Amino acid sequence: MKLTFLALLLSLSISSVQSQTIRPDLKDPRQWRIINRKMEVIQENKKASVRLNALPGDGLLLLNGSKFGHGTVEFDVKGKNSPGQSFVGFAFHVQDDKTYEAVYFRPFNFMNSDSVRRAHSVQYVSHPAHTWDKLRESFPGKYENTVTPVPAPDDWFHVKIVVDASTIKAFVNNSEQPSLEVNKINKATAGNVAFWVGNNSEGSFANLVIQAAK
Repeated sequence: MKLTFLALLLSLSISSVQSQTIRPDLKDPRQWRIINRKMEVIQENKKASVRLNALPGDGLLLLNGSKFGHGTVEFDVKGKNSPGQSFVGFAFHVQDDKTYEAVYFRPFNFMNSDSVRRAHSVQYVSHPAHTWDKLRESFPGKYENTVTPVPAPDDWFHVKIVVDASTIKAFVNNSEQPSLEVNKINKATAGNVAFWVGNNSEGSFANLVIQAAK
């Protein structure tokens, strides 16, 4: 009995060492570095949120001092039903302003009547070498997919991204089945993390929780 209790304590101790949970303060500007955007702190539907405005090119809201290798990232995000102008997601393994991996969503495709466009709802990229257009041309359908369950394009939805040494999975609205599951393309094993918006896109983000495995 004593051995069982000691084994349980050891297991709990190891678990606490192996992972770290981070809940960044979205309202504290000292925690963030803005790249090619302006940030506004907002309160929407009782969510303490940040909104990034729309500008040409990609934009990042980078968490200062973050070093994420593998683990789980969860957050709430809101884009809009505006074709070609709503690309919202999360970047990880960020090396610099142009070099990172990301998973992002195209809300305007969530409920599109065209099944081909619906299959472009969630996307993995590895910049700068593997942009969405290069991946779609070289590997059609491999690094993007439909989203299940389907959120309303103008509403908030919840995202969980699971990153391990070789694969990346993205889950939407607490589904047990991933909307996207892909193999990593590059060899990056760690880097900063950031909220991400694409060309001419704005986006709102809330409730960020990072479970970083050690």
